Amino acid sequence: RHQTDRMPVSMVTLCLCLYDKTQHSQHFDLVTTSIFINSLWIWKSLTSLLCVQVTYKAPEPMGEHFFAESFDRGTLDGWVVSNAKKEDTDEDIAKYDGKWSVEEMKDSKLPGDQGLVLKSRAKHHAISAQLLRPFTFDTQPLIVQYEVNFQSGIDCGGAYVKLLSQTPDLDLDQFVDKTPYTIMFGPDKCGEDYKLHFIFRHKNPKTGEYEEKHAKKPDSDLRTYYTDKKTHLYTLVLNPDNTFEVLVDQTLVNSGSLLKDMTPPVNPAAEVEDPDDYKPEDWDERPKIQDPDAVKPEDWDEDMDGEWEAPQVPNPACETAPGCGAWKRPMIDNPNYKGKWKPPMIDNPNYQGVWKPRKIPNPAFFEDLHPFRMTAFSAVGLELWSMTSDIFFDNFFITNDRNTAERWATDGWGLKKAAEGAADPGLATQMMNAAEERPWLWVVYVLTVALPLVLIIIFCCTGKKKSAATPAEYKKTDEPQPDVKDEEEEEKAEEADEAEESSPGWCDADVRKHSPVVGLCWSD
Repeated sequence: RHQTDRMPVSMVTLCLCLYDKTQHSQHFDLVTTSIFINSLWIWKSLTSLLCVQVTYKAPEPMGEHFFAESFDRGTLDGWVVSNAKKEDTDEDIAKYDGKWSVEEMKDSKLPGDQGLVLKSRAKHHAISAQLLRPFTFDTQPLIVQYEVNFQSGIDCGGAYVKLLSQTPDLDLDQFVDKTPYTIMFGPDKCGEDYKLHFIFRHKNPKTGEYEEKHAKKPDSDLRTYYTDKKTHLYTLVLNPDNTFEVLVDQTLVNSGSLLKDMTPPVNPAAEVEDPDDYKPEDWDERPKIQDPDAVKPEDWDEDMDGEWEAPQVPNPACETAPGCGAWKRPMIDNPNYKGKWKPPMIDNPNYQGVWKPRKIPNPAFFEDLHPFRMTAFSAVGLELWSMTSDIFFDNFFITNDRNTAERWATDGWGLKKAAEGAADPGLATQMMNAAEERPWLWVVYVLTVALPLVLIIIFCCTGKKKSAATPAEYKKTDEPQPDVKDEEEEEKAEEADEAEESSPGWCDADVRKHSPVVGLCWSD
């Protein structure tokens, strides 16, 4: 059933009233048109949402891919829960003992749709799975996407994924925070700090060591994705031309270059400051100095409170005697006081600027023009700590073909979006919820909804009296004409008029109108 079945009867009545008014009006003016259009807009808004029944079908990967997981088998087959302990951590919280489960969302709109759920709060969680085959960075892009739903909101915790580097000693049973990864990607929040990580580990070609490179912070406001308790699709795209894209719900929220938009930069500076250089003792960094040739004017008055007098000490004999002590003239501000004289400042002729160490060639300099060629990875993992439980993950997908990823997203996240949209509260409820967060919206509601309704009611319930039709209009419309009075009746009417004119204090509404002065009348 569509929501049009629940359209308020009052709206129908108002629209019919408008129609009736326009049918019997000689002029359909601009105000009437505006009111009618507003009423139609309100009706359209109220009937735009549909109660659509969405049937779930597990997505099936079509095209080349390296990993696909929908969890619709209802088991954790293929996934390995870590049995390791976190190093450099208190023994009572070091173990990765957080619980995982495969289940439907608590408020699932798609019966049969299951996902991976982080079940424990304030515990370390780690789980991972092998790819169908390792992903090697060559001439094809990398597309990573998965879904997250913070069913209970999120206070402090992450929901990011790690792409674990292909190494000879990779052991998923011992997956910990220090397990080497190639890319870390996904949402993270603590307090009011909303993050969407994209980090990759870059190998220094000179030393062989790895260093984390962090993408710039997205310009978009990410708050909604953490608070609306809806399922969101997170996508990372890396291209062989060293560009990257970060999307949420297939909308771009961040993009840039691996060479220009990472911190710290992939390539170090060609020159660095000489650590052995030092500032000379006679280096002058003062841009201004006092004028050595300036002389204080003779009439310059620096006395603020008069002549100086030695401080007085208490007289013990005056402690008990009333009115004891020498009389002193009260002090007033010196009208000629100019403050302490200082010579004016002039440019320092010896100014040498702010000293900086000299530059020397960077001994650690290298230039990597292809940071896209990262370390191959062979597994995907979640290594998380969260103060909120019931974080829902679903539909992990890794591929090198964008069209294949979009089809997977349509078959998985697309169904969730449709089901959640169909289950959204009605327009009135959404408007009320929005106004609770943004009180200024009440003004908008009054101007766009309440005001047109009031105008419609006024228009329907009031109106001008019809003016008398001209003979030409009677002839045109064939409308019955009122009877014409004969001469005798007209004479009687004139006599009645004369009698009324001689009677002060009242007016006949049929032939007279009130003047602006109460009690006075004039005839038509």
